[in-house]
Amino acid sequence: MGRRVVRPQTPLVALVVVALVVVGCGRSGSNNEVGGDVATSATQAASGDFGSLQGVCGPGTPTGSPAQGVTAQNINVGVFTDVGFTKNPEFVDAAKVFTSWCNDAGGINGRKLVATTRDSRIFQVQQRMLESCDEDFAIVGGGAAFDGTGVEDRLSCLLPAFPAQAVEVANIGSDLQVETSGGGHSYNPYVPYQRWLLTEAYPDSASSVGIIAGDLPLTKTIAAELAEGLSATGATITYNDLYPPVGVSDWTPYAQAIKNKRVRGLVFLGDYRDLAKLEQVLTTIDYKPDWIDANSNAYSPAFLELLGTSAAAQNNLADLGGTYPLERASANPATQQVLDLFAKYEPTAKVTLPVLRAFSAWLVFAESAASCSDTVTRRCVYDAARTQTAWTGGGLTAPIDLSGADTPLACFNVEQLTPSGWQPAAFQPNDGAYRCGDAPYRLTSDYGRPTTLADVGKSLSDLT
Repeated sequence: MGRRVVRPQTPLVALVVVALVVVGCGRSGSNNEVGGDVATSATQAASGDFGSLQGVCGPGTPTGSPAQGVTAQNINVGVFTDVGFTKNPEFVDAAKVFTSWCNDAGGINGRKLVATTRDSRIFQVQQRMLESCDEDFAIVGGGAAFDGTGVEDRLSCLLPAFPAQAVEVANIGSDLQVETSGGGHSYNPYVPYQRWLLTEAYPDSASSVGIIAGDLPLTKTIAAELAEGLSATGATITYNDLYPPVGVSDWTPYAQAIKNKRVRGLVFLGDYRDLAKLEQVLTTIDYKPDWIDANSNAYSPAFLELLGTSAAAQNNLADLGGTYPLERASANPATQQVLDLFAKYEPTAKVTLPVLRAFSAWLVFAESAASCSDTVTRRCVYDAARTQTAWTGGGLTAPIDLSGADTPLACFNVEQLTPSGWQPAAFQPNDGAYRCGDAPYRLTSDYGRPTTLADVGKSLSDLT
């Protein structure tokens, strides 16, 4: 059975394409702990409510040490990131803001959250995982480009994970992991979006669809999964190409090939900076596909700035997979609360789509841990998270069923880039900001499978 497509809305998909040569922009992070006794600017106890969630964090009088990483004072968790290589501190920032807010509200029934950055620096996932196995109660709110290289060690030490994102085939849907991004490893979550593109919004484009991706194994697998979904939706793939992961000095041959093939719908997998260069050449040679799936890795103001005049000349779209759009935050209390918390605790940091996903992961962990009262064990927290069948992160996302590891997404939402920024496209939402209820698509080819407890000689009964 196949797996779900790794969601290109995350910057780590771009990392997989350009990790070896491109260092992302942003402030550098550190391996220091955040949370616990770290001082904040709060002058009074914060509310422990978030969006529609009541009492996520709050005071208490905890006792004892019921599990590794849990004392009467603290709950120690790890946050995976590649910040030491990418210089992109999104997950570190999210951890600092969430733990500062939660601890100001009293912590998890009185226990302070202490988040230790596990900086895998692209190639050190296994080393950081072994450290996490020795010290942490759980892994929360992060992600790493090559996360599959640490999953067997994580399962061997029975370490639960609540990641902001999962990337590699071995990790997506792996055991003891609750993924608030959802999707199901055996489903292609993009098919409802593709179906809208090809049968409703731009039906003539189905006759000629192109895919261009970075030439690396994972990205090629994603491209194959997307091609299967497109074909199942009625598309004819007329152009399927790869570009060097080190980048391209001249995108003219690729743009000319797209024009020669008369590609009417183009799917791009890679870094948005490369896409911007490709689109500039397409504009120069006076060619405009009906649509370009920029993927939500490009969902940022930076992409607009790089495009220049191509922002108006080309039609860029992105599926956010059921995450409420940032530009409409004032209409959605949960999204606005994230912005407000960042303004309070980390005012120079940027709120991005990965930050919202990290917050959702932190929230399901915190709420699950709080439900365990004084006896915070791994089994209790993991089981509590699995009871969530319509998780929204307090309103950050459309409902996601967390009760199983292979449940398809029920909703999607589409953004369209305009010269003034990203805006919701006219995709006929039927549930607030989202379109829900479209038939899911189960992959038919074998793209690999997630790692299980049985693979390392363990079972769920070993989790305590």
